[in-house]
Amino acid sequence: MTNSLKDPWSVERLPEQPTPNAHSAPKNGNHLNTNGAAKKLLTSIKVDLEKNTDAHTLFHFPFKTSLSLSPLVAYWEKFAERDDAIRNTLGKSIHREIKKIPELLLPIDSDNKAELEAFLERFENHRGLLDTMFSVVFPPVSWESDYMAAFIPFNFQSFYATPPYEKMIRKNGGIQSWLNLNESEMSYGRELKAFTHIAKQIYGLDIQEFQYPFIFRIIDPDTLLDRYFRASINTRFCEIIAHGPVKPLTETEKKRLFANLSDLNVWRELIPREQFEFRGFTIVSALDVTDQEVISGLKRDLIEKESIVSNARFASLRQYIRALMNKPDLRMALASVNKDVVTVLNYNCENADEELEALRKKNSPALRFSISELKDSIHSKAVLESRPILIEDIHDIPTENHCDSLKKLFIKGVRNVFIAPLHYQGDVIGALEISSPNAGDINPINVVRLKEVLPLFSMAVKRANEESNTELQAVIREKFTVIHPSVEWRFQEAAEAWIARQNTGMNSDLDEIIFRDVYPLYGVSDIRNSSLLRNAAIQADMIRQMQLAKEILEMAEKVKPLPLIQEMIFHLNSKMDGFKKSLSSGDEGSAIEFLKHKIETFFPEAERFSKPIKSKIEAYRSLIDPRLGLLYDKRKAFDESVASLSEAIARYFDHEQDAAQKMFPHYYERHKTDGVDHTMYIGASICPDGRFDPLYARNLRLWQLMTICGVARLSDRMKETLTVPLDTAHLILVQSAPLSIRFHIDEKQFDVDGTYNIRYEIMKKRIDKAVVKGESQRVTQPGRIAIIYSQQREIAEYREMIQYLQNICFLQKEVEELELEDMQGVHGLKALRVTVNLSLRKETETFHSLISSFKTSLPVE
Repeated sequence: MTNSLKDPWSVERLPEQPTPNAHSAPKNGNHLNTNGAAKKLLTSIKVDLEKNTDAHTLFHFPFKTSLSLSPLVAYWEKFAERDDAIRNTLGKSIHREIKKIPELLLPIDSDNKAELEAFLERFENHRGLLDTMFSVVFPPVSWESDYMAAFIPFNFQSFYATPPYEKMIRKNGGIQSWLNLNESEMSYGRELKAFTHIAKQIYGLDIQEFQYPFIFRIIDPDTLLDRYFRASINTRFCEIIAHGPVKPLTETEKKRLFANLSDLNVWRELIPREQFEFRGFTIVSALDVTDQEVISGLKRDLIEKESIVSNARFASLRQYIRALMNKPDLRMALASVNKDVVTVLNYNCENADEELEALRKKNSPALRFSISELKDSIHSKAVLESRPILIEDIHDIPTENHCDSLKKLFIKGVRNVFIAPLHYQGDVIGALEISSPNAGDINPINVVRLKEVLPLFSMAVKRANEESNTELQAVIREKFTVIHPSVEWRFQEAAEAWIARQNTGMNSDLDEIIFRDVYPLYGVSDIRNSSLLRNAAIQADMIRQMQLAKEILEMAEKVKPLPLIQEMIFHLNSKMDGFKKSLSSGDEGSAIEFLKHKIETFFPEAERFSKPIKSKIEAYRSLIDPRLGLLYDKRKAFDESVASLSEAIARYFDHEQDAAQKMFPHYYERHKTDGVDHTMYIGASICPDGRFDPLYARNLRLWQLMTICGVARLSDRMKETLTVPLDTAHLILVQSAPLSIRFHIDEKQFDVDGTYNIRYEIMKKRIDKAVVKGESQRVTQPGRIAIIYSQQREIAEYREMIQYLQNICFLQKEVEELELEDMQGVHGLKALRVTVNLSLRKETETFHSLISSFKTSLPVE
């Protein structure tokens, strides 16, 4: 039983193929519409892929397929029966010739590689005859222009193709993947397509065609650029062969099938796949859709963040432009324009001028300049006149007419350049430069293709500018200002009031910003003995540098024993002896001056003494830090260790602050030096609604104590990872009485307000140097927290918190009660000193997980 099959996915048809009537009445009320139902079916494919997870059924075509020329021969036999004399004669002639080669009519199992290769060899041996036969498939008028090929059924292996297809697609590996379908979707759709063919042709079900365009990408062999094609499949010369009698479907089965058109499991259950074979060949037509796909790709990429500032992403955009223009050597640059300021966003990626790229990596101001600096350039002309400029060949412009920008382009090998201003709401916000080393690559004809692209770049530049401004404001707020989000509302109120007064003609200063009756909390996590360690690192580096310089002088003195060299060695020894004993203020600067002006000035002359001395001097110079002009080894290790530890502590505090702010808003600031100190204020005046309970102050004190415990454990864990092992000591200053803070506009920072409260600030600046009374030992010690206070009533709640933290293993059991030596302006201080349990490693035991036991006692808002 043989039936001709019409492909429900085909886009183009031969004239002889009957066109189904999309509006015919459906049989039994069921049919698949080419528009709505087809889209619904394609959507269902993606959904039902999740149901059909068997890898074998997804990636294996379950029907037998055979390559055969019989349908084409049958088509020519019909020619022989026509009344048209020419067609009749041609059809009979081909019929006679093909009868002489019966082996060409034999079906070839598509899975049999040996048979396929033998068939292709026979095909080539009779190419003349077969060219004539395939002339009805591939019209001679489009033979040299269209991308068409004959394929094995339901397979993407071609065996006959037009010259354009052969050169562009077949010799580049053929169609290997689809851009708009993944492998599982393609396999799923291919099997579903086969079932719908059989349902229509064998079972007579009224399932109308649905069309789906397949997009694939090929590398152009001439330009090595991407080319995109949309393929349509025509099955005019493919038949369905049924092996054995076909069991008809019952009405119930038909209804079930129409109710589950996209479910392969239902199709497999109702239609036996092993009974049917697809025999013949399919025709694939490929239409070049590079322009549409490139513009679509540009739209997708330009939506992405950093698409125009990231080198890798900008390179992708440039490839799209090259593909759109079909010119492989195009370069591209992009700049934003904000009033009079031009900022280079990207410049030619890997082909960038090395100096410009280096400046960009350093975020150099050289990438920002005013339009006035580009005076008389073609770039400023395009921006100021708000019109694109095209120069097809710079060589054609007399040299005396070259402006600076043209000279620079010419030096870089640019012959052809196009500069287009980018607009947003009528204003120029940027400029796009496209250039080429080849004259005429960009010309008045192909530049029209960029018309649809320029608005996309305009939107990308606009978004990049907005993102840059947002990021800049965030960085300024985080890194440079003290306007913490918790108090920002008060600054906004003051600014709004001032603007309102200005608008009514009243000249006045900004309102004073004072927060009264707030509870202060202050703490320090300090790197122990940082000054001593830094001095030791400086001493070690300076002594080593002097020793290396001395070795050079001693080698030189042996070659040429000059009294001057002996004098330099004497002074070097004196300097080294001084450094070994102690390091005083000014010693380092004095030693550097001595080395630079008394010793190293002799090295150029010493290099001429001998090659070993020259090598020794080169080795010396390689060890000197070019920025500092000195040996920076031990000190670098120390500085990097301090920076790493301080940054880790700061990040830890900031992370925990997120949880603390959610419990109750409060002012918070911290500073990094050799360690981290933090200050917090909490109270009713900081809250916009004025609601506050002193219990929240106690809650924040507990948070502070627990967080410092976490910092101590973090520091202990980091110690073994640092180049220079560092210890940290911690303290908390207790102040139970509320005070007032005022924002000083000149210094742009908060400070305590009032004479009485100044004592608190004095304590903050001096307590890290406090020592235990009657001892030389500092109150701050590694792995411990010193809680410093003035009056017994201030420390009562801390004793309760310490008991709690001992119970949950944050602190060890011992508690030291200490008196402190008086300091200038500060008298009568005492301290509790507790030891942190450094062995507690569970990351989950942080403040915001353990504090839950206390939350039930907090007032309900």
